[in-house]
Amino acid sequence: MTVEGADRRLRRARQLTLASLAINLGATLLLPGVGLAREPDAVRVVLGVVGLLAFVAAQAGVVHAAVTPWLPGDRRRRRHLALGVATLVSVPLVGPVAAGAWPTWAWLGASLVGMFPLLFRPAPVAAATAAVLVVSVAVAGWTGEPLRHALLVTGGVGVGVAAISWVQVWFWDLLVEARQGQAARARLAAAEERLRFARDVHDLLGHDLTVLALKAELAARLAPVDAARAGREAAEVQRLAGVALHRVREAVHGYRTVDLAEQMTAVGEVLRTSGVRCTVVPPDGDLAPEAAADLAAVLREAGTNVLRHSRAEWCRIEIIREDGLVTMTVRNDGARGDGPDERSGGLRGLADRLAPAGGTVRTHTEGGVFHLVATLPVPS
Repeated sequence: MTVEGADRRLRRARQLTLASLAINLGATLLLPGVGLAREPDAVRVVLGVVGLLAFVAAQAGVVHAAVTPWLPGDRRRRRHLALGVATLVSVPLVGPVAAGAWPTWAWLGASLVGMFPLLFRPAPVAAATAAVLVVSVAVAGWTGEPLRHALLVTGGVGVGVAAISWVQVWFWDLLVEARQGQAARARLAAAEERLRFARDVHDLLGHDLTVLALKAELAARLAPVDAARAGREAAEVQRLAGVALHRVREAVHGYRTVDLAEQMTAVGEVLRTSGVRCTVVPPDGDLAPEAAADLAAVLREAGTNVLRHSRAEWCRIEIIREDGLVTMTVRNDGARGDGPDERSGGLRGLADRLAPAGGTVRTHTEGGVFHLVATLPVPS
């Protein structure tokens, strides 16, 4: 999970899933409260409240773990174990509450069955549901409750709640897998680009270094017998080394050169993926390669600032060319007090980069909207 804006949307989806699960499972926990209200024995009421609260606390831990994929495995197992202990304890504490008048523990069993999709795969879910049904029937027999009530509540209601819980967790898992896929594609793209660059450098240097090694070896052999020819070979080695260095520099320059139009498209897509409405207005006509590369660097930093230093809902990127100047303006709402200023390292570095060409970078915040304005003189 790498992109902060995308992670923000994933956090929102997680919070929504967590709230939905809590409402779905919590609804079944309200009905044991009816049994507490109908119980005339104060001691049983107190014991029932203790058992119900222990179950609710353990259930909350398991629900939280279900939507927290980064939770360590040992902590997840401890929460599952706590739910098992709370369930066992609830039988003697909650089971006798409102005996014969209300299926108190059967509703607790329904909530437990509704949680099984968060705990097990489909096959264990069926076995665990059967086990809870057996316990519910046993509690009903112990308290004098009709067995059909226990089967209907724990089985029928519990399976319905489990189906809803499964759908909610399934959608959450799809979102997590999609986000992980995005991160994996980004890592793969970076790895492929590194491999391409490494391959290009290898192809360039492999031949040149081989020739240099052979020429140097020849010069070393000729030095004792033909100093003049050895000198010519050494001069050739020097020339070839200069050519190789020039070719490597050209390769690196080509690798680092970024197309401004592609950069605008890429930044716009990243912002939109992060939940920011982004409008991109490209310049009229092409810019000189040097100016385009400088503005692309400014745009990368501006896009990073939008994600890192704001709670932006919209962003506008606009490049205007007029009167021998090209002006790039990046505006976004949601500016925060800890946002970048003109003394920040990134912006200062951009200002230093544009300065030799007569360019400037200015920033200001007005009405909660952050403005970054970069100007650069360009030929007419």
